[in-house]
Amino acid sequence: MSERCVNPPRLVVAAPSSGSGKTTVATGMMAAFTEAGMTVSPHKTGPDYIDPGYHALATGRPGRNLDAYLCGPERIAPLFAHAAAGTQLAVVEGVMGLYDGAAGSGELASTAQVAKLLKAPVVLVVDASSQSRSVAALVHGFASWDPELRVAGVVLNKVASSRHEALLREALEGSGVPVMGALRRDAGADTPSRHLGLVPAAERQAEAVESVATLAARVREGCDMQALLALARSAPPLPVTPWEAAVEVSGRSAPVAAHGERPRIAVAGGAAFTFSYAEHAELLEAAGAETVVFDPLRDESLPEGTRGLVVGGGFPEVYGPQLSANKPLRQAVREFVAAGGPVAAECAGMLYLSRELDGEEMCGVLDGVARMTGRLTLGYRDAVAVDDSVLAPAGLRVRGHEFHRTTLSPQAGDAPAWGLVRPERRKEGFVGGPTRNVHASYLHVHWASAPMMARRFVERCVA
Repeated sequence: MSERCVNPPRLVVAAPSSGSGKTTVATGMMAAFTEAGMTVSPHKTGPDYIDPGYHALATGRPGRNLDAYLCGPERIAPLFAHAAAGTQLAVVEGVMGLYDGAAGSGELASTAQVAKLLKAPVVLVVDASSQSRSVAALVHGFASWDPELRVAGVVLNKVASSRHEALLREALEGSGVPVMGALRRDAGADTPSRHLGLVPAAERQAEAVESVATLAARVREGCDMQALLALARSAPPLPVTPWEAAVEVSGRSAPVAAHGERPRIAVAGGAAFTFSYAEHAELLEAAGAETVVFDPLRDESLPEGTRGLVVGGGFPEVYGPQLSANKPLRQAVREFVAAGGPVAAECAGMLYLSRELDGEEMCGVLDGVARMTGRLTLGYRDAVAVDDSVLAPAGLRVRGHEFHRTTLSPQAGDAPAWGLVRPERRKEGFVGGPTRNVHASYLHVHWASAPMMARRFVERCVA
């Protein structure tokens, strides 16, 4: 495909630091514009899986991640254009502070970098709870730090009173950055959290719908919606070739199953397995597969005709007893593996395949014991495939992300899935099964950065 200019109205919701209210404002904005009849494309900077779940509830569209570390800066605009095609507005929620990126890598993977790659104006959400006139210095610093970035509006969050709001607005009058909203303190609107952040929307569906509606009402009442929309429409044309899954997995060759059987790939879902990137299913389907979601908490068998199994991330530690109680499905998974069925498991998926999780019996495909700990393992990783597997040929280099509070003993099998090379060197994960048909690892990899993994997996499913 040739490059073309696309121009979806777009803006980035950022903040000086985590905890300022980005998710409140971004999700509320997405929901409010959707309720007004607009088609909104939701995005999240970084590797986070949980916020996109709320974005999807707010808009009725898949929440998409834009991670310049995992996917490379060159793929950010194409992935964005793919997701935002045909929509009337795109809202991108930032990560951490506006200029915070991957450790030791400058601006890489920061919200600022993504905003510049998308040529998108930035709305800065400021926690104003403990300041008045100083807010002007804060906003001025963020707006002037990078002259290539356009910080074009401010939303004041956690405002105490009308008097407090007046002081803040007065201080910002000469800043050159207009105030586009002010939200009062409202602890009752907070979304519940636990050991890895917000509780995923899929685990509290009814309450999550209500929470999103509340956020929409807060943003609608506290923000100048017309000013925000006008700002989004001021974004210039974006020269880009939109990302296409079919091109990525096929190039000039036909999809794996184009002239024969479409292998059915079962993808774990439900409350225990909520972590996935939408592009993974798109790549598998573009390679010729059919994807079918099943729920390991409820379904007692794999979908009929399953030829491949993908078990992604989530919270099996929260649902250990229920997963263990579903003995028919655990047996079905063991039999599938024993018969040589290809399996790709990430993080939670690896724990589900283990022998035991917090004393609860799991599938027993991997001879490992998993435990919850108080230690958070979090960060980007550079890795190389140690040996051939159903996902990767030996020597394939990838970038991934770890995010968990569990440990698995041993942490790697005799045939590890990956050799981590940055920021530390160690072996990680498992390549196992009777025909080396299982790939399991803590590492989350965005397949858009390595689409050959999806094609390779489908090839194994039709072999």
